[in-house]
Amino acid sequence: MYRNQKRYQRRVPRGGGTRFSSQSRGGRRSMDKHIDIRMFVNKAKENLTSQTYQPTHTFADFAISDDLKKNIAYHKYTSPTPIQDQTIPSILEGKDVIGLANTGTGKTAAFLIPLIDKVHKNRDERVLIITPTRELALQIYDELQAFAHGLNMGGALCIGGSSMFRQIDKLKRNPNFVVGTPGRIKDHIQRRTLHLETFRNIVLDEVDRMLDIGFIRDVKTIVSLLPQPRQSLFFSTTLDDRNKEVMQEFVRNPITVSVKTGSTAENVDQDIIRVLPGKKIDQLETLISQEGFDKVMIFGKTKWGIEKLTKVLVEKGFKAAAIHGNKTQGQRQMALDQFKNNKIQLLVATDVASRGIDVNGVTHVINFDVPATYDDYVHRIGRTGRANKKGQAYTFVE
Repeated sequence: MYRNQKRYQRRVPRGGGTRFSSQSRGGRRSMDKHIDIRMFVNKAKENLTSQTYQPTHTFADFAISDDLKKNIAYHKYTSPTPIQDQTIPSILEGKDVIGLANTGTGKTAAFLIPLIDKVHKNRDERVLIITPTRELALQIYDELQAFAHGLNMGGALCIGGSSMFRQIDKLKRNPNFVVGTPGRIKDHIQRRTLHLETFRNIVLDEVDRMLDIGFIRDVKTIVSLLPQPRQSLFFSTTLDDRNKEVMQEFVRNPITVSVKTGSTAENVDQDIIRVLPGKKIDQLETLISQEGFDKVMIFGKTKWGIEKLTKVLVEKGFKAAAIHGNKTQGQRQMALDQFKNNKIQLLVATDVASRGIDVNGVTHVINFDVPATYDDYVHRIGRTGRANKKGQAYTFVE
């Protein structure tokens, strides 16, 4: 139980804020001219259990090794999610795949399981997995180690903020899997510590985010160095013209699987809280002191603002840590581990953390600052309401 927890008064939060219902906005807009704040209001769909997907396979049905099946069972994976159910058979057949899915749908396992099986059956196979953020790369690497436990597969994690020397040492061992971000992978290519001519399996994950943060040239450079024939897997939340430009150079005769359920998480209650000027921190303190705000992600715009907000929250007695671009990879991972293990109540972050962080049991997402784009908003709130659980998201509007 965290400090001063009292039951949340849903109609009028203390500290000068007014919580609007979806009928009371009257077309008001935030200070960001490009985002209508009405898009931040949505009720979670009821009776989620009645919409539960019925997979056509079980993990036991898939044509994968018994050792891998044991690891899957050990980690308590029982029924495949829609993206897993529909993509794993095609990947096992060696086909190129385009996977379109919302965040938190299990797509990491969807590509890791068949690729691990492929490597397990042929140790000459090598796999390159490219992600937009360090956090997502680390999450994928952790899942790789879990699913490949005891199968004697080498892996290397190539991301910024961690030791280049250690990465080079691992790459010298010709690991079967290399997971990394575009910038660091390109660095290794230029240093000649990573040679792509032996990688006949490639995954681009969250392509839309890679393009959003300016990695399109690096991605195209990396793809141009890959050999043919190869198996190429392309995962994204959206498929717009920019994505298609990369996709056309990347996949050959792909199987397309779309399991998107909507533009935002259907099981997340979303609402805005109108806050008086200068009262945002007071309103935040009031909100997170209430009962049930046990595991909260708070998003802001700038690294400086996030750092300042975290210090204020710690001074007020909250258990909080920050993740942003000025933190070292070690600091970011420590904060994430503390949050995952319930050592802290609050993880305060810039949008660097809105993708690629998969933490069980996030009860709330609070947008302390209005996101720059609606796409950023979608990925922020996607940190809660995962694994068919209901979540809540609030956006502060001055």
